[in-house]
Amino acid sequence: MGFDPWDAAFVADPYPAYRELREQGRVMWCEATGQWLVPHYADVSALLRDRRLGRTYLHRFTHEEFGRAAPPAEHEPFHVLNGNGLLDLEDPAHARVRRLVAKAFTPRTVERLVPAVRRMAGELVGRLLADGGGDLLTVLAEPLPVAVIAELLGVPEADRGLLRPWSADICGMYELRPDEETARRAVRASVEFSAYLRELIAERRARPGEDLVSGLIAAHDEEGRLSEQEMISTCVLLLNAGHEATVNTTVNGWWALFRNPGELAALREDPNPEKLSTAVDELMRYDTPLQLFERWVLEDIRIGDTEIPRGAEVALLFGSANRDPARFSDPDTLDLVRADNPHLSFGAGIHYCLGAPLARRELEASFGALLADGVPPLRLVEEPRWRDGYVIRGLERLLVTF
Repeated sequence: MGFDPWDAAFVADPYPAYRELREQGRVMWCEATGQWLVPHYADVSALLRDRRLGRTYLHRFTHEEFGRAAPPAEHEPFHVLNGNGLLDLEDPAHARVRRLVAKAFTPRTVERLVPAVRRMAGELVGRLLADGGGDLLTVLAEPLPVAVIAELLGVPEADRGLLRPWSADICGMYELRPDEETARRAVRASVEFSAYLRELIAERRARPGEDLVSGLIAAHDEEGRLSEQEMISTCVLLLNAGHEATVNTTVNGWWALFRNPGELAALREDPNPEKLSTAVDELMRYDTPLQLFERWVLEDIRIGDTEIPRGAEVALLFGSANRDPARFSDPDTLDLVRADNPHLSFGAGIHYCLGAPLARRELEASFGALLADGVPPLRLVEEPRWRDGYVIRGLERLLVTF
């Protein structure tokens, strides 16, 4: 089986295909996706930091100059929203926005949230216990990060049910070759979410609070303030990136633990904070929640013996890089006490995930609550199936009991 992002068997277990890609060479052309595939850890890590590549090219070229067709005009609300977020901005705009966002989204902000994160995780696990089990995806994995981001942004509790559907629809556009119905849903969600956030920003301008939206409004330096669109895009990115990774690390991680009962038993014996932190990093490495990250080639580059011209697109295969034996010993083995673990699941370089500390805290709280004293061992009810979609890779559901 080769690299086929639309094949269910590949999505369920892409790691044998990655092994074949790494054996073939450092880079290879994929006709089906129109990209150069980069499967090795050293190359993925280096290219994430290489400024000859970019998340966008529009800071340097027009679509015509770059040899690419402009997206359809009816998709504009999605591209405006996506293009003004940290993930897709390039310097100098990226440096300015990241500096201003970092003033509001500080380590202190994250640590202030930790008691609330632990409380929410405990309450959700309590509900799962009271019901005797259920779908770990819908009962714990999805509600926790959405509630945390909502708390961070100051979204009223009554409105929080809006967030996950908006995020899911927008994230559909990050898959390879999304169809027109996916694009329509993403555009609609972009319009509705942006309108909601404009109202929230207006309220916070009038009545500032302790939330991140108020902090973003107040953030400024010698280069000025964030524009309203940059604030909106930042908030949406925090929700999308901040919960998709944690949702999938939670359910994919538990599925990995069920398949490795010895590792699960050892973690259950002593789930102290340091051990949990190490385990979370290993679960993110072992079954990477974001399998592929794209970059545009802004200047001709050379990878090994292959020349890749300006205008091409490279697909950095995070899932393959995190299983590369050249960097990780025994990479196909889940080792929850792995000490040397510089996985790439949060990216690298200027686009390294700003929310990584918060994501780690959420995951530690989630796994910790399910492994706490007094909580019976989780048991799997049925073997799960993988959702359609390869880039953001996760399970349809994970039914468990106690």
